[in-house]
Amino acid sequence: MIRLLRHVVAIVVLPFTVAVLVPIWICRRDAISLAVAETPGGIALQAAGVGVGAVGLVLFWSCLRRFATEGRGTLAPWDPPRELVVSGPYRYVRNPMISGVVFVLFGEALVLRSRPHAVWAAAFLALNALYIPALEEPLLEARFGDAYCEYRRHVRRFLPRLQPWTPPPG
Repeated sequence: MIRLLRHVVAIVVLPFTVAVLVPIWICRRDAISLAVAETPGGIALQAAGVGVGAVGLVLFWSCLRRFATEGRGTLAPWDPPRELVVSGPYRYVRNPMISGVVFVLFGEALVLRSRPHAVWAAAFLALNALYIPALEEPLLEARFGDAYCEYRRHVRRFLPRLQPWTPPPG
């Protein structure tokens, strides 16, 4: 029960705030509402947004599950995984959870046909492009040592590999 509560708190504080609360605030601030587009181009844009958002949710949940089961921790910096997770989507890119959230944010922008939401998605991406190499990666190197350095040598931060990386045995 405590483990579930740890995950719920981490999800509510971080991705729920970023992908739900802030977008709702933007909608209210800018009087943006969800409406089906009236043109074929607008409908195609919204359909693309649903697809992009769905990819993001799948990525996010896959990563969250791996953090819980393989990493024995949460997505929160105050309760991080105790084991280095390098399986699943992590075999292709080092930050698939952030990628998932970014996909959700851009999906929301497309579905809502909202420039302010696209700006929010771009700002979130830019903040993480600064935060991850400056703060998160040094902490991961300190926590996981050579295993993380080896992983970092083979798997890029944001651009996915075409072929999955297989960690060396042991």
